[in-house]
Amino acid sequence: MQTPGVTEDPIDRRPLHEEAADRLRAMITDGRLPAGARLNERVLCDQLRVSRTPLREAFKRLAAERLIELTPNRGARVIALARADVEELFELMGALEGLSGELAAQRRSEAELAEIRALHYEMLAAHARRDLPAYYAMNQRIHDALNRCARNGALTETYDSINTRIQHLRFRSNFDAAKWAVAVREHQAMLDALDARDGARLRAVLEQHLRTKCDAVLAHWNDGEAR
Repeated sequence: MQTPGVTEDPIDRRPLHEEAADRLRAMITDGRLPAGARLNERVLCDQLRVSRTPLREAFKRLAAERLIELTPNRGARVIALARADVEELFELMGALEGLSGELAAQRRSEAELAEIRALHYEMLAAHARRDLPAYYAMNQRIHDALNRCARNGALTETYDSINTRIQHLRFRSNFDAAKWAVAVREHQAMLDALDARDGARLRAVLEQHLRTKCDAVLAHWNDGEAR
């Protein structure tokens, strides 16, 4: 019952186009919307249960993130990266991850370390089940938590922008079982370095981690891959 004369705060609900953008972003990451795919508005409206107005707003957001491109009279399609794009983006991402890790080792709190350790064990459990979507969700949360520990807003903004563009590639880098196992070992090395507050070691591990992922993506690349 509302007290007379007191106005309650409204329930916080996210705009529908933001929810639609999140769903589309996830579909690009896990490959349901592959590189080069045309985005059919009618099909996506039915699938996401939204009207065309929020869907088109979601398209604008993803276009700003350079995940899709909008062409007049031709609609939208998922951007297809060329091999050179992939190499450049992973090279830059490695440098950003490395700096993030070095700062995180210096600035993390015990509570943040405990949170990352808990996420790491959840990730290991998903790996043991061979549950790639669950594994990748924990993986993302670990990298995001490390970035937050760095306490550098400009770094986070740049990190998020570049990372969004290669999420689908980071996801697929685990398709090879042997390379997936290597990634898990590298995550253990990250946790050990973070625990020891060894910034130089954590930076080196994260930079190597991105090189490993880039190599995994490019190992089976061919001339038609961008499409």
